[in-house]
Amino acid sequence: MLPRCAVGVCHVLMLVLCVSAAEDFDWTKNHHGSFYYGTFPAGFSWGAGGSAYQTEGAWDKDGKGLSIWDVFSHKKGKIQQNDTGDFSCEGYYKVKDDVSLMKELRLNHYRFSISWPRLLPTGIKSDHVNEKGIQYYDHLINHLLENKITPIVTLYHWDLPQVLQEKYGGWQNISMVNYFNEFANLCFERFGDRVKYWITFNNPWSVAVEGYETGEHAPGLRLRGTGAYRAAHHIIKAHAKVWHTYDTQWRGKQKGLVGIALSGEWGEPVDISNQKDIEAAERYVQFHLGWFATPIFHGDYPQVMKDFIGRKSVQQGLGTSRLPTFSPQEKSYIKGTCDFLGIGHFTTRYITQKNNPSGRSSSNYFSDRDLAELVDPRWPDPGSEWLYAVPWGFRRLLNFVKTQYGNPMIYVTENGVSEKMLCTELCDEWRIQYYKDYINEMLKAIKDGVNVKGYTAWSLLDKFEWDEGFSERFGLYYVDFRNKNKPRYPKASVQFYKRIISSNGFPNQREVENWRRKAVETCSSSNQLLAAEEQRSTAANILRLIHDPLTSHMEMVTEIVVPTVCTLSILLSAIFLMFLLRRRN
Repeated sequence: MLPRCAVGVCHVLMLVLCVSAAEDFDWTKNHHGSFYYGTFPAGFSWGAGGSAYQTEGAWDKDGKGLSIWDVFSHKKGKIQQNDTGDFSCEGYYKVKDDVSLMKELRLNHYRFSISWPRLLPTGIKSDHVNEKGIQYYDHLINHLLENKITPIVTLYHWDLPQVLQEKYGGWQNISMVNYFNEFANLCFERFGDRVKYWITFNNPWSVAVEGYETGEHAPGLRLRGTGAYRAAHHIIKAHAKVWHTYDTQWRGKQKGLVGIALSGEWGEPVDISNQKDIEAAERYVQFHLGWFATPIFHGDYPQVMKDFIGRKSVQQGLGTSRLPTFSPQEKSYIKGTCDFLGIGHFTTRYITQKNNPSGRSSSNYFSDRDLAELVDPRWPDPGSEWLYAVPWGFRRLLNFVKTQYGNPMIYVTENGVSEKMLCTELCDEWRIQYYKDYINEMLKAIKDGVNVKGYTAWSLLDKFEWDEGFSERFGLYYVDFRNKNKPRYPKASVQFYKRIISSNGFPNQREVENWRRKAVETCSSSNQLLAAEEQRSTAANILRLIHDPLTSHMEMVTEIVVPTVCTLSILLSAIFLMFLLRRRN
């Protein structure tokens, strides 16, 4: 059950696109089925993840340069509550603490990203290599390996050096291909003797669409109808170049693998007997996952993207398609540049056909798809306006990848659920349910023959959630962001996920139900401990400010974003006491 203090969110209806159905994926068969008790293949890798900007903090320490997220988050009104990742979890200073949490969870791997501007402050190697940044990642990698945890390293998790954005326009400029390759090559040189799993880009869909189309994410540009396609085009080329660099210069001696992590939300036809809905649902998946996966596996963009964007470009009076093209040489260079495919998956939408106007003023990525997204009001929604729990969509997506791309080796690089809380709550039963159901659908997909090798819970810690700031929490571990030491507290889902890892799956119904019961029992005492600590911290802050001007108190109140009920009571009592003292004076 979702706690009463979780914020309810309206169900969303968004606009989206259409395509010809794939012959090798059967859209008409969607067997939800009952829970499957069984175990994963021997050697299956269990992990958790995070990313540099979301967790490290230390945004301007030890020679690190500015990233586009440093600059974007400092602009008022861009992030909820004007939060920034300046300090976040302070992971930069807490490597040993966090690795001990991973060890307690019995993780096989930890997925993290390297901050490009922490190593190359201007983004350009010939300008300066920051050795203190190198030392930080050396320390993290070595500590992981000492604890028998495999590092899976993402090279680009959205934090482009600001200098490259200002000088060249970031991913709108083809020069990023060489600059990114230079950065990647430095990482291979310095860390490749110990890192054997490399991810070039995390969720490039978000980089392209939210960074250069809608402006919701850094660098905040709204180049509608062209910006996302141009950024994606350069990202795909950059990925291919880095893969070839590793393949020719490093693979022989380092014996590692290079892949890419793509986001893939599932699109299910509203009516599986309606061909138009089936085509729209495939269009939804192809414009999202296929946009990047199809060039990497087959050498070119999905045909449906070329058809729809090309036709709409002609209708707008343009001489060429807004979707860029690859030359024959580029197609062959890009095709096959993937040793494993990372899949980040969170939710599902129902999709139906919807014809959008094609005038020049209305041209954008979303209208190009000619579809509408819908959600079932019965789907659980713990708080994020976009994330509904629809476990069966995960199995469908994994089977789609199997049929479309030749059953590649897959690592699930992100899967998890957030919440928006009005009060502190460590007994996250809804997260336990989410992980239980989604991991089980992944197990069913492996039974279907999908080649999944590992799973990454997203995320290890509560962290900065991009434009949502700290208002959403994905972590297995709760982070008290109001405490300067950023202490971590285990949620109930820690114990449940740990049991799945230890058993390598779900042995039987009785045991799994027992895991859940024990996990919820253990979190109750942790809840009391955290609440008591927050009360002490808040009371101390109030007493320290009691003789300051009234405006100081008012500012402090507005900065407390998500107080517990108990903390709020203390706060109100202290303010009342303050007024009594002032009247007496």
